[in-house]
Amino acid sequence: MAEKIITYDTLYEFLRKEKYQNELQSLPLTFFHDVVNYLNEKEAILKSQKEKNSIFSSVETQKTAKQIENIKKIIRELYERREMKIINISLLNSRSNIQKQETASLLPEERKLLKELQNTLNVYKEGILSKLLLNQLPDIKNEPKSIKTPKKETEITKLVRILNPIPKFMGSDMNIYGPFEGEDLVKLPKKIAQLLIKKKKAQSLK
Repeated sequence: MAEKIITYDTLYEFLRKEKYQNELQSLPLTFFHDVVNYLNEKEAILKSQKEKNSIFSSVETQKTAKQIENIKKIIRELYERREMKIINISLLNSRSNIQKQETASLLPEERKLLKELQNTLNVYKEGILSKLLLNQLPDIKNEPKSIKTPKKETEITKLVRILNPIPKFMGSDMNIYGPFEGEDLVKLPKKIAQLLIKKKKAQSLK
């Protein structure tokens, strides 16, 4: 597909085609890059207009701000319509074990999304449906890395003895801790516990 300069009209045309065609529509390979540049240009115009002090500039400022709002609405709807089509493609591929040729219209980032969705569906179909059809309980193996939840640092705790009263405080994880009294034994996220130990406000017990 020939590259196009992004404008409000071209964005609207992309959305119109995506909305009224069942197939995933082709976009320029530079689409994301072009959209970001276009938005930056509009934001720069808006900033320039805001710096002027006149009735005319105020009207133009409102007009530009509204246009940016509408542009972002188009981008959001275009993304969500393509997203739904990609989800449907991944479902069809997983159920039929056949790679649809429609994926030729995907942008590189969307191709990665499709692959991860399809891998996830395949893993769970094999671990749930296939097992049930064999009169076996679900057994999820080879869980896709993309959906694994890494162990958060806040889940790694350390037992400490509080040496002096500590008022309620917010930790680096944005959770509230305390208040604590001297000689209290508490389990805290390792990073927070080590900080209190370093400040001689707590003593390690393990």
